[in-house]
Amino acid sequence: MSSLEEVIGYKFRDKELLAEALTHKSHATESGGPRYNERLEFLGDSVLGLVVSYYLFLKNPSEDEGFLSKSKSAIVSRANLARWAEAIGLGHHLYLGAGEHLSGGAKRHSILANALEAVLGAVYLDGGLPPIERLVIPWLESQVPEKLDIDHKSTLQELIQKRHKRPPDYELMTATGPEHEKLFTIRVFLGRKTLGLGSGKNKKEAQQAAAKNALDYLASHEVHKHEI
Repeated sequence: MSSLEEVIGYKFRDKELLAEALTHKSHATESGGPRYNERLEFLGDSVLGLVVSYYLFLKNPSEDEGFLSKSKSAIVSRANLARWAEAIGLGHHLYLGAGEHLSGGAKRHSILANALEAVLGAVYLDGGLPPIERLVIPWLESQVPEKLDIDHKSTLQELIQKRHKRPPDYELMTATGPEHEKLFTIRVFLGRKTLGLGSGKNKKEAQQAAAKNALDYLASHEVHKHEI
């Protein structure tokens, strides 16, 4: 654990907090240990969100709430957090159950992203907000906006779920062109209401494009019950 402390530049006063942050539920279940990192992950998610939001607010005084929200979503996405976790070698320090370890859990993006948030939660509990800022802000300043994975699909789902208590659906409309150069077009809809269309070189890319167009549409339109 000392090497991880050196990498993140923070020395824990309570080593048990760090151990808990690095313990996956699978390990706790197998070993009979009472503590694993999900509670710290919950805390770390909120702490990270606060620092990222404050940073973006100060750095982008002329941008609106939509830009700030999309930037934050991209920065704290599972994929982006997993890249940060990989960069600091977090997977080598995790306590995983035997099955999880053998199946490659130390490289799984969801596990890495969750563990990173748990470590941030542990740092916050151990030292408060200043060491979190010293840890997170240099990472934020290293982000290249055009390389961030903006997850429009997740953002759209959260928005629709909040407004209408149900997720949107996606439908493949067309797949044209030769096998090596297909273009997929996908529709995202809610009930009878089409929210957006998008195209891409694969279905995932087309879904993201459709979700982005839907978000753009919903920024200035409301979907009413009689339309669904």
